[in-house]
Amino acid sequence: MPNINDAFPSAYLKASDLKGAQPIVTIDRVEYELVGAQKERKPVLYFQHKEKGMVLNKTNANKIIQMTGSPVTEEWKGHRIMLYTAQVDFQGDTVEAIRVKAAPQPYAKPRPVAPPPPPPEPSPDVELPEEHDPFDASSITDDDIPF
Repeated sequence: MPNINDAFPSAYLKASDLKGAQPIVTIDRVEYELVGAQKERKPVLYFQHKEKGMVLNKTNANKIIQMTGSPVTEEWKGHRIMLYTAQVDFQGDTVEAIRVKAAPQPYAKPRPVAPPPPPPEPSPDVELPEEHDPFDASSITDDDIPF
């Protein structure tokens, strides 16, 4: 079935390109390009193994700063993020926009816990102290009484 959004291709990623999916992408780089009818210089986020870049707005840029811990775009490379669409207010209209969030961490199988090692066996050359019965009053001396 034809989609009207296909009639207006864009050099940049737009919400309709996601087709309801929430892809996990890896950041490759940020380049500053002249964008839009006014040819404003804006940051464009590019992903590994993807052709189209995503023009960054302040909301998405701040979220990526929060996720990566850095405002320096060169430090974003290699970070994985999830793209999704959301209805947002833009110049008085509600429109569909791309938003970003942290990608879920891959599931790691827990390592099995090794049992503790057995206690060491006493050496046959070591003499063990004689066991005495703590309830046998005949073995108590004055030195054993603490006062």
